[in-house]
Amino acid sequence: MRAPIAKRIPHPHRLHGDVREDDYYWLKDRSNPEVIQYLEDENKYYDQVMEPLAALTEDIFQGMVDRVPDSEVNVPIKRGPYFYYARLDKSKQYPIYARKQADTRGQLVDAQEEVVLDLNQMVDADGYLSVTAQQMDTAHRRLAYLENRDGTDRYTIFVKDMETGKLLPDEIPDVYIYGSMEWSRCGNYIFYITVDDMERPCRLMRHRMGTGVEQDELIYEEKDETFTLFIQKSQSGKFIIVHADSTTTSEMRLLDADEPLSDLRVVEARKPGVLYIVEHWQDELLILTNEGAENFQLLRCPLDDLTNREHVVTYHPDRYLQGLYPFRDTLLVSGRENGLTQIWTLENDQLIPLKWDEPLYTVDVLSNQSYDADEVLIHYESLLTPETTYGIDLQTKAKNRLQVAPVSGAYDPSQYRQEQLWAVAEDGVKVPLAVVYKEGAFDQGPAPLILHGYGSYGANSDPYFSPYRLPILEKGVVFVTAQVRGGSEMGRHWYEDGKMQQKRNTFTDFIAAANHLIQNKYTTKEQLAARGGSAGGLLIGAVANMAGELFEVMVPEVPFVDVVTTMLDTSIPLTTLEWSEWGDPRKQEDYNYIKSYSPYDNVEAKAYPHLYITTGLNDPRVGYWEPAKWVARLRTLKTDDHTVVLKTNMGAGHFGKSGRFDHLKDAAKCYAFILDKIGYTK
Repeated sequence: MRAPIAKRIPHPHRLHGDVREDDYYWLKDRSNPEVIQYLEDENKYYDQVMEPLAALTEDIFQGMVDRVPDSEVNVPIKRGPYFYYARLDKSKQYPIYARKQADTRGQLVDAQEEVVLDLNQMVDADGYLSVTAQQMDTAHRRLAYLENRDGTDRYTIFVKDMETGKLLPDEIPDVYIYGSMEWSRCGNYIFYITVDDMERPCRLMRHRMGTGVEQDELIYEEKDETFTLFIQKSQSGKFIIVHADSTTTSEMRLLDADEPLSDLRVVEARKPGVLYIVEHWQDELLILTNEGAENFQLLRCPLDDLTNREHVVTYHPDRYLQGLYPFRDTLLVSGRENGLTQIWTLENDQLIPLKWDEPLYTVDVLSNQSYDADEVLIHYESLLTPETTYGIDLQTKAKNRLQVAPVSGAYDPSQYRQEQLWAVAEDGVKVPLAVVYKEGAFDQGPAPLILHGYGSYGANSDPYFSPYRLPILEKGVVFVTAQVRGGSEMGRHWYEDGKMQQKRNTFTDFIAAANHLIQNKYTTKEQLAARGGSAGGLLIGAVANMAGELFEVMVPEVPFVDVVTTMLDTSIPLTTLEWSEWGDPRKQEDYNYIKSYSPYDNVEAKAYPHLYITTGLNDPRVGYWEPAKWVARLRTLKTDDHTVVLKTNMGAGHFGKSGRFDHLKDAAKCYAFILDKIGYTK
């Protein structure tokens, strides 16, 4: 079977005196049977290409399955009279959420387990299921949770009576995927956020339990199409905090959780370019803001006078503060310093960092812990250390290691190496690289290597441990993550220098990383693979045009590759929210800049690496037609005989299949394709 060739229908886009030819624009119409047929033909071609790799795929998949522990149980978190946790059995696709009641001293003893939600019993055979949020009411008698079965961002709230195990009639549709649901403290009301026709979360609603959804009240609607809403309960439980955010500006409102019918209270009116978050602590409001402080400063104000601001600690420009975790007697602050995540405790008006032994690591505070906790749970991991849960005594600050995530099969960390490298970008900036490999990987010289990148929205690519990476490491493959600009690894400026009119820095940083690895004999062009998803798929697509000759194979997953067309189409969900990230191509300067790197607009008649491209028919974030159009144009113009495959998940969205083993099977297929192209042999 030859690769499918999509038909061409002229569709020129004209703007700013420029014409962009888009012969594959017709693929956007999913109601056209020819579109579905084309995607299915691509899937058939994909299956044929992968067929000779079946043994390698199965070998990798089995290696991953062998690393699945017999049982995984999270350290229970105390909330009210219960300890809550999740467990995942080896034979199960989905987790089981459960709880045990504390004894009279508030301790966890051998109480009987009560299952809160068992996703394995909820999912249909071979179906899709996502549960993104679970909120127990104050009395711990009713559970509200968000459920989706088609891969979109529209979820439904269901409420389960924990005493009877039955669902209550209160069923609320079209709720946003996350940050969208909270209880009042009395338990009589649920506050939630719905989306508009463009999938933008913009309306805050109040639902009274026991009434029909048609009676729900609109509390606040965000009219600015570049802003979104989300809500969260303060750590103390006193307030529901309503966030209105763009990528550059914030506005917070407070709702008294004890007075669910009260009005919202604005903390500070939005100012262009000013971002802030708030938390409640004792009798004050804490504020993290970038106003006058690029890496954010920590302020406080009394609850009865939100304009009376004082510094909690002196601003430190090399310390990027990002999160607040107030407990009854102690404040924890999360952020970044020296390119790594960090947690500080507030002591005598100073932020004191917790100390860790490894040179590369990721650390974070678990969410939804009790405000009255004496011990706070923290997750720590590195490229070599499995996720480890520590209990931090809030009085002594002593660390108590409570649990290390199990790794099935033999695993000796001393047989692996992690290191940090620095590549020099074309403008002289040093770009950090996180590297992991098995000892002996370079015994025969440069090794097969997979270079990963993302670099958008300020999101970070931090070191993490995955047991499912081990079967690939054991084959002598090296993994490297390039922490390119567009993320926030080195501070807020790292993000600002990789967006809008500086977006090309993201791509040239990645190219510099590849060159560094080749020049320092970590790998060769013939052994080098690149991988990235979503906005990371844009990174891979742009680099394929700019420096594809450095790579043997590239894997753009659910890639955002038709940037100009999408950013001009306000009928596409979430487009307006993206203008402050990429630019608004209705403006000629932004149009010209975006067009200069947009992967679809820059495909040329030249050689390209092997390409393994994925998408989802129901993806609300990156339309399936973007990678489909890109593949069609690549097939027409590229001059090499390298393989290009497009795998469309016809029943899921941006995040692929929902079951654990389904995810592993897809990962094994991807790795098999990569290893086959970069010369891996047993």
